[in-house]
Amino acid sequence: MSDPDATIECTVTIAGTGSYVPEKVLSNADLEGMVDTSDEWITSRTGIRERRIAADGQSTSDLATEAGKRAMADAGIEPGEIDLIIVATISPDAFFPATACYVQKNLGATNAMCFDVSAACSGFLYAMQISRHFINTGNRKTALVIGAEKLSSMVDWEDRNTCVLFGDGAGAAVLRRDDNGGAGRKILSSSLGSDGRQTDILHVPGGGSACPITPDNADQKLNTIRMQGREVYKYAVNAMRRAVEDALQQAGLGASDVDMLIPHQANKRIIEAITERMGIPPEKTFINLDRYGNTSAAAVAIALDEANKTGSIKAGDHVVLVAFGAGLTWASTLVQW
Repeated sequence: MSDPDATIECTVTIAGTGSYVPEKVLSNADLEGMVDTSDEWITSRTGIRERRIAADGQSTSDLATEAGKRAMADAGIEPGEIDLIIVATISPDAFFPATACYVQKNLGATNAMCFDVSAACSGFLYAMQISRHFINTGNRKTALVIGAEKLSSMVDWEDRNTCVLFGDGAGAAVLRRDDNGGAGRKILSSSLGSDGRQTDILHVPGGGSACPITPDNADQKLNTIRMQGREVYKYAVNAMRRAVEDALQQAGLGASDVDMLIPHQANKRIIEAITERMGIPPEKTFINLDRYGNTSAAAVAIALDEANKTGSIKAGDHVVLVAFGAGLTWASTLVQW
C-alpha cells in the first residue's frame, strides 16, 4: 500500500485553502417528494441531511475556479505565481480539454501547466502528492490543487440508493516550496494505492469508449452512478484504516498522535468504523457530510478548508487526510499544521 516515493524529502507546505459550494440546498425532505425515501432512512444510514446542487449552466470548472480563487486569497498569491494547476474530478466539463485548462483561463494563470486527475474520491490527495513531487524536483514552485465535482449531472434521480448520497462542490489548496524549513503546514508523508479488481462495485458503466451512449441504449441511464453499497463499505473501512496507519508509520507516529482526522465525507457509518478501530475519538474527527453529502474528489478538500477556517486545527497539529473512491483507489496524507 505504501507510496513507493513517499520517502522524498518534504519541502512542501499548504500555503492556503479555499472551498465553494453552490447556493441551492437539496434537503432530505426535498428528496422525499422525488423518490421513495425518508429523512429518517437517509440520516440513520448515512448521516446526510442535505447536499448542494449546482445551478443550471454552472459547470465543474466554475465551482473549481471559485474554490481556487479563495485558496489563492488565503495564500496571498496572484495568478501569475501559479505554475501548476491540477483538478481532481470525475465530472469534468468535457472529455477534453482538461477542466484544469478552463480553470486556468478563468483565473488568468497563464504561467501554469494544467491537467486533470481521475481517481474518484481519492483524487484530491492523489493530486496533492503529484504536486508535491513536481515541487520537490524543482520544476514547479507553486501549485493550485483543486477537487471539484458536479455529481448532480451524473446521478440517477430515480435511484433512491444513490441519489441521496451525492452533492456538488469544490475545495482547493495552494502548495508551495519551503526553502527555509521553518514554515508550518508541512506535508510529512502520504500513502496511495488502488485495486483495479474491484472496478465494478462503484462505477459509471456507460459514456466512455467501452460503452458509448447511443440511441439504442440512451434510455438505460448507463451514464449514471452505479454502486454496490455493502461491498464499498467493506473495502472502504479496511483500505482507509490501513492508509492512515501507513502514513503515520512513515512519520514515526501512531494513532494517539493524531490531533485531527479529516476523512472522506461519504457515510457516517464508515467514518465511525474507522475511528473506532483506530481508537481516534469523535472530537478529533472532522465531519461535515451532514451538510454536503458525498462530493467525491471535493469532499476532503472542502472539509480541510472548513477545518482550517473554523480553527478546528491549529499550528503544530498532526492532521491526517484520508479518502477512498472508485477504482478502487485510496489515499492518505499526513500534515503537521
